[in-house]
Amino acid sequence: FEFWLNPSVSVGLDEDTEIELETAQRFRDGDDGRVDTYFARLWINQDLADNVTLSGAFEQRANDGGNDETRLIQQFSTSHGILRTRLRLEQRFVENADRMGLRLRPRLGVKVPVGEDKRWAVKGDAELFFTLRSNRNGGDEGLTGLRTQIGLSYDVSDRLALSAVYLRQQDINPGRTDQVGHAPLIGIEFAF
Repeated sequence: FEFWLNPSVSVGLDEDTEIELETAQRFRDGDDGRVDTYFARLWINQDLADNVTLSGAFEQRANDGGNDETRLIQQFSTSHGILRTRLRLEQRFVENADRMGLRLRPRLGVKVPVGEDKRWAVKGDAELFFTLRSNRNGGDEGLTGLRTQIGLSYDVSDRLALSAVYLRQQDINPGRTDQVGHAPLIGIEFAF
């Protein structure tokens, strides 16, 4: 069992550009081999159109027990009515690893507004994890994970949104038993 918090805050620089500080605290049951994780991620998001955003981020991640990580992230996000897409490329620098890892994370989701004022929404998505280059020589590559989420979001105001989501994380281990985690995720987004 896991519990994730994901607060973030963003500031607009102009009509099409914002800086966002995203954090996460992931509390996990150590008996299943997954350690607690904390990260801070600094994003710059550039709207290319009303439904297209190009983003880049620097992330510092601390894992209980070591093997801390730094990530560089490039991301392309779109929306098409209720459909949402995201393609993320990560360069992963893990403490004590053999080399830089490279991972591609495509995600497809839906967000359906509910009610007359459309402040509530039901949302769900599925995200694949393709390891293009493992951090370790001889490490797993190819499809190494699947993350699915389903939940509710509520726009408290133009500047504050809250969400409650069920998350299922599956680490795919070829030739071994997959590792599956379940977590409630609480999201808080605030924009200045």
